[in-house]
Amino acid sequence: METRYVKNAGAVFALKYHLVWCPKYRRPVLDGRVAARLRVLLKGKARELGWTFHALEIMPDHVHLFVETDPRWCPAEVAQRLKGYTSHALRKEFGCLRSRLPTLWSRSYFIATVGSVTDSAVRKYIENQKGK
Repeated sequence: METRYVKNAGAVFALKYHLVWCPKYRRPVLDGRVAARLRVLLKGKARELGWTFHALEIMPDHVHLFVETDPRWCPAEVAQRLKGYTSHALRKEFGCLRSRLPTLWSRSYFIATVGSVTDSAVRKYIENQKGK
């Protein structure tokens, strides 16, 4: 049975995010060897930072990632670390990415928290604390 929460020295947490990002101009450049290498780079960076990937899908024009981190990492930094690292490495290895795009990734991304409790349940829980 999978535990819902993780502990470290000062916190108990469950921080999971759905992250999506695209190449600049949403160009379909993430296929074949580029996609395979991107997968390796992402998993390596996650291992290095102590993050867990629950799902990863690389489409030709965007990336979907379901990642779990600890409280040291804010969502914006998760996106920045993965996009920055992979852009640098992929553009160094694949010259076609340098010639076709001014930068590999667009500046924007989508990120949403993923949890097992609805916002209404949290509101109700907090409201009920006063009576205790």
